[in-house]
Amino acid sequence: MSNVISAAPAAPAAAPAVAPKVGFVSLGCPKALVDSEQILTQLRAEGYETAKSYQGADLVIVNTCGFIDAAVQESLDAIGEALSENGKVIVTGCLGAKKDADGDDIIHKIHPKVLEVTGPHAVGEVMFAVHKHLPKPHAPFFDLLPPQGVKLTPKHFAYLKISEGCNHRCSFCIIPSMRGDLVSRPIADIMLEAENLFKAGVKELLVISQDTSAYGVDVKFRMGFWNGKPVKTHMTQLVTALGELAAQYGAWVRLHYVYPYPHVDHIIPLMAEGKVLPYLDVPLQHAHPDVLKRMKRPASGEKNIERIQAWRAMCPDLTIRSTFIAGFPGETEAEFEYLLDFLKEAEIDRLGCFAYSPVEGATANALDNPVPEELREERRGRVMQLQEEISKKRLQAKVGKTMRVLIDSVDRNGGVGRSSADAPEIDGVVYVKPPYEPHKKLVVGEFVDVTITASDAHDLWAAA
Repeated sequence: MSNVISAAPAAPAAAPAVAPKVGFVSLGCPKALVDSEQILTQLRAEGYETAKSYQGADLVIVNTCGFIDAAVQESLDAIGEALSENGKVIVTGCLGAKKDADGDDIIHKIHPKVLEVTGPHAVGEVMFAVHKHLPKPHAPFFDLLPPQGVKLTPKHFAYLKISEGCNHRCSFCIIPSMRGDLVSRPIADIMLEAENLFKAGVKELLVISQDTSAYGVDVKFRMGFWNGKPVKTHMTQLVTALGELAAQYGAWVRLHYVYPYPHVDHIIPLMAEGKVLPYLDVPLQHAHPDVLKRMKRPASGEKNIERIQAWRAMCPDLTIRSTFIAGFPGETEAEFEYLLDFLKEAEIDRLGCFAYSPVEGATANALDNPVPEELREERRGRVMQLQEEISKKRLQAKVGKTMRVLIDSVDRNGGVGRSSADAPEIDGVVYVKPPYEPHKKLVVGEFVDVTITASDAHDLWAAA
């Protein structure tokens, strides 16, 4: 995902004409997007304006991604474009934390004209660099800053990051080396941000982190307070509190990056009761115990099957999204067939599969028996072909049912929305025909109850 920021949100009063202007390019995952929002919020708080073009900017910030080779190249290309079009560039994000084999800064080695480089979630460092190369206005206009901060998502949904970093050391991943160990946000800060977002009109809050299930582990689940009531820094209590708050505003809460720890079982009843969306994004990555061991992942395929079955027994409407890696080093044909058998039994609703891609710095690169690239891609294709059949079957079962849909866009042909089973940008959509009644109409950012009339392998069609 990438976001080139071209304009600041509307404000109640115009900033002074001499206010310095900052261009912004945001690349990467939702966690990086939240970093971008925090930086833009601080810029706005200090009186900076957002430029509409490279040429109109006094300086450009590029928030990068460095997880896989394709993302690294996209980030380097974006930096090069910003340098070419503007010349004054500050780089932040995950790629900023990466070093080459000699321990040198990758970005400065390829783009030596970059002014400053920081790593991820480094608002203070970024602002220090901005102040150094583009001094802040003498009189900040704090009234230009909305309580919910600057957001890069549409008005009706937003990401809520509850922690930084990760305590896992998966052999294919370098995120802990870039973002560090788990650091949980204070629960009161999270709840205040959530409340401000709901007050600003957000109808769907997407909870994100590197490991949502581990929230609070680093602070030993210490007690916090919200609205005068004690609330533990723990996933279960946080999700309960968010669900209660969302109910006040008639909004959704969706959970992402949930490892299948035992305490996740306590979240499922909240989904069955409608407190939070019946949706779990669970990064399983594989099913065969030997492959999971080489990946240094928790749990085995058998335990995951048992847990998925138990979850669905508690909440039949539960949607499960997951990601898998095909062609991991040492993966035999038998281990891959084991994964296919797991997928047939688990019937994951929403699934993404990646062919294993060596990432510089990942310990998996040193494992024996690497799978040839052609075979990796072939296996990924087989997973996605199987998943298409599974998805088609599960979506067909929804035809004739009534669902609540959040409308994302509207045109003369109707609207495009999402059900509780559809996270923005990564899952399917629901195409909604315009209502027959002249007094009814579809509105972006509003909920509508629809009847599902048709389906394919990815999306649904409905009548309002």
